[in-house]
Amino acid sequence: MDYTQALAAKDQPETTFAALADLVRQTVGAKLFTTMSIDRDRGVARRNYTTMPDAYPVSGEKPLNKDRWGDIVEGQHKTFVANSIEEIADVFPDWELIRSLGCESCMNVPVVIGGQVLGTLNCLHDAGHYTPERVAAAENLKLPGAAAFLLHAKLEKGA
Repeated sequence: MDYTQALAAKDQPETTFAALADLVRQTVGAKLFTTMSIDRDRGVARRNYTTMPDAYPVSGEKPLNKDRWGDIVEGQHKTFVANSIEEIADVFPDWELIRSLGCESCMNVPVVIGGQVLGTLNCLHDAGHYTPERVAAAENLKLPGAAAFLLHAKLEKGA
């Protein structure tokens, strides 16, 4: 099922997020893909989709920190890339779990609407995987990501 068909399907938001994960794998590659929405009222990023629910359940949350990652993603609205486990360890305390899953690079793509980051598309793969070409290609994932986040938010509010 392509992304547009998934967005129109009844089983939501799971169908749309699964199609987004497929689109991410085809566009930039990801051994592990998660999405996290930003909850500014609570000061957390909350996971709303994962391709590895045993390791990274949908219920997971991380605090929004004032660090290098936050400056790049929240402050500048730019994609964060760490292409080694050492770079990942510098900003993510769960780096050992990430490495245990066979991932040593990550790319966090901010989805921005109306000047605010709605959430991030989190792609993890082998060391060195997120080349400048793949980072540029990830720009094409922002619109499908925005649709998924908006759909999720709408369903959470019961609308």
